[in-house]
Amino acid sequence: MYQSKKPYLYGTGRRKSSGARVHLCQNGTGAITIDGGDIDEYFGLENVRMVVRQPLAATEELGKVDIVATVEGGGVSGQAGALRHGVARALL
Repeated sequence: MYQSKKPYLYGTGRRKSSGARVHLCQNGTGAITIDGGDIDEYFGLENVRMVVRQPLAATEELGKVDIVATVEGGGVSGQAGALRHGVARALL
């Protein structure tokens, strides 16, 4: 479980059989950590990483927040969709 001294926003996302728990810290550097690793290491394809960043780009928060997420179940596409859903809910 992610524990931080800084306040964070929380969102849960689901897609197909995947689930994601997203902790979004404002005033960050733009780092996205998934299951303890960087997003570039977790998702190999650029279009899948783009799906995760879509809510941040739409709200112009890209590079301004840090994201720490845990993902479980499903495949790559379902996990990316669950992360997108969780990020969008955390931004609300």
